[in-house]
Amino acid sequence: MGMTLEFISGYAGRKPSSLFFRCAGGVVLGIVLFSSAILQGQSPEVASKFTQATQAMREGKLDEADAGFARVIKLDPKFAEAYFNLGLVREEEGRYGEAIPSFQKALTLQPKLHGANLFLGISEFRLNHLSEAAAAVQKETVAYPKDANAWMWLGVVRLAQDRPEDAAEALDRADKLKPGDQDILYHRGRAHLLVSKDSYGEMFKVDPRSWLVHRVLAQANAEAERHVEAIEEYETAIKLAPDQPGLHEELGSEYRNANKIPEAKQAFQRELEIDPNNVLAKYKLGAIAVEEGDGATGKRLMEAAQREKPGLVHMDYNLGRAEMLLGNDAAAAGHFENTVKTDTTPEVVEQAWYQLGIIYRREHRMNEARSAMATFQKLKDEDADRSQQRMKKLVSPDHGPSAAPADAQSPN
Repeated sequence: MGMTLEFISGYAGRKPSSLFFRCAGGVVLGIVLFSSAILQGQSPEVASKFTQATQAMREGKLDEADAGFARVIKLDPKFAEAYFNLGLVREEEGRYGEAIPSFQKALTLQPKLHGANLFLGISEFRLNHLSEAAAAVQKETVAYPKDANAWMWLGVVRLAQDRPEDAAEALDRADKLKPGDQDILYHRGRAHLLVSKDSYGEMFKVDPRSWLVHRVLAQANAEAERHVEAIEEYETAIKLAPDQPGLHEELGSEYRNANKIPEAKQAFQRELEIDPNNVLAKYKLGAIAVEEGDGATGKRLMEAAQREKPGLVHMDYNLGRAEMLLGNDAAAAGHFENTVKTDTTPEVVEQAWYQLGIIYRREHRMNEARSAMATFQKLKDEDADRSQQRMKKLVSPDHGPSAAPADAQSPN
């Protein structure tokens, strides 16, 4: 018997901790659309009543659909798809205990009925029968390994079973089959977060004094923009592992974020003594050199970094600044022109237009200079408007007073 499935629904409206999913009209609804071939061999009465019940199901007339499929089953007790649809209706009505036998009967009659194990597993899950839910959904993934919904639900069940590694594996499969699905991404992210948490927890248990523990704490503080705390943790890690590659570069970045430029410079230099091939340390040390007015050193370091790793963030802008310091206005203009075309950070683009205005004026390209300065002013005004709007929100009665976010630095 041939058939196709159309799952109308979703998995939106997550209820925290219960992992309960609802769609606009209630819980997950699956509608089976059969080809005409499946009704061949059925009596006209069975075919008519099945069609009517399916139509009622589509229209959300669940009582009518329930009664219709029940009549079909009485007329033909071996009609697997009728049991399946009856189970779907009862699942939609929240009658999970009654839905389960319908799905089980459908599977007895037709063991590989597409979707039957999946919705059986969902009903078991909703009753908190996690082992039974996992077994059913896993059967669906075996029978239909390209069904992204089945893999997602297996991941959801594994999360409920406190098995985040298994959940992450299932949700990774779902994501490959259905990239960009918001629900899959949500549960996948949660699973990987729990795996990371468990991994770090084990690391702390093994050796709470390890330099790796302090590095993790430093990175967590850095991501939360707690730069002083991050510096303290990096310094502790370095005391425990003074020659570990990468640590001084990360420390230097935090010093730079805290506007401690001499300390940042010293950290980047130390990193290059340990690891001469650290591209980020070269680049960031070069950017500091430019900020200090040393265009030659900045250009040398940044170009060396660019050769090893093209595409570093804000590279054109920083090389443009270095060329300006060296008096190479034509080269600088080329870098700034690339910046305004390709950089995605508004503040950097704004400053690139300002620098272009200066260079064009020096080269007596007055129309282009005026246009560049006008663009700079427009972007600056737009940025000021955005900042004003943010401040209004931050001090509004709904939000209460708050500190404005720190400006981004470049490169990070």
